[in-house]
Amino acid sequence: MAAVISVRGVSKVYPSGLKALDNIELDINRGEIFALLGPNGAGKTTLISIICGIVNASSGSVLADGHDIVKDYRIARSRIGLVPQELSTDGFESVWATVTFSRGLFGKPSAPEYLEKILRQLSLWEKKDARIMSLSGGMKRRVMIAKALSHEPDILFLDEPTAGVDVELRRDMWEMVRGLRDNGVTIILTTHYIEEAEEMADRIGVIRRGRLLLVEGKEALMEKLGQKQLCLQLQQPLAALPDEFSSYPLTLSADGHELTYHYDSQSEHTGIAELFRRLQQHGIDYKDLHSTQRSLEEIFVRLVSDQRPTEGLGR
Repeated sequence: MAAVISVRGVSKVYPSGLKALDNIELDINRGEIFALLGPNGAGKTTLISIICGIVNASSGSVLADGHDIVKDYRIARSRIGLVPQELSTDGFESVWATVTFSRGLFGKPSAPEYLEKILRQLSLWEKKDARIMSLSGGMKRRVMIAKALSHEPDILFLDEPTAGVDVELRRDMWEMVRGLRDNGVTIILTTHYIEEAEEMADRIGVIRRGRLLLVEGKEALMEKLGQKQLCLQLQQPLAALPDEFSSYPLTLSADGHELTYHYDSQSEHTGIAELFRRLQQHGIDYKDLHSTQRSLEEIFVRLVSDQRPTEGLGR
């Protein structure tokens, strides 16, 4: 799949000596939803700001839809829409005036039908004549998205798009983002809400202390790092596990009614089959079973912890 954003060897060092980014290499594919995860201060916003041409990199290069973000700034920037974390817009302007002005900044001709479509998709049409200052926080966030989409970009950056937004509105925005992706827009989002990435992203990048720890397809990441559990509800409680099972990754609940087998994708088939055979041999019967998998949040915490080695992980 063709890369619409190519980041090569990008580093950012501030005059104070702080290294915000360290040799970032990243390709973002056309038409995907890419989630960039990382704790506060990891470098997410700095990376987005460099790609969008707002902050200059200390070294390295960025191509947006094939255009160098420094040498061909105007063309490259016209391909990009950005929804920043901060809600910054003129509170005295109307919604309609704000999005119309944003479109004009990129030299686009008037397109009231397109702007109406965007405002309707964002449930803002009824508020088109309202002043920004009169809107709720969630509505203001929608206006920021409308501004970013006003010039019909191919690439949309969403920096913490649902921060401070209620659950219902967050779900609506997820649906809108999927619709944009289906229409060919590439979406790059940063988020603190792990379930947001788990719900929407095609691929996930994890950044920590200015370094990109990995870039992986969501399903592949959870398959590679997401430990699974098989829980068996026993017919009869066990006082203790037989010694023959001491080498198995098994835990017995305090009341002896539940047996939990911990496994990964590599041991899934042979390990479970062997476990069932051994349980049958020892006359241990179960009446119900269910499996669970480590969530993306648990994987994320594991990756960004100081004790977690990163060697050998996919980029």
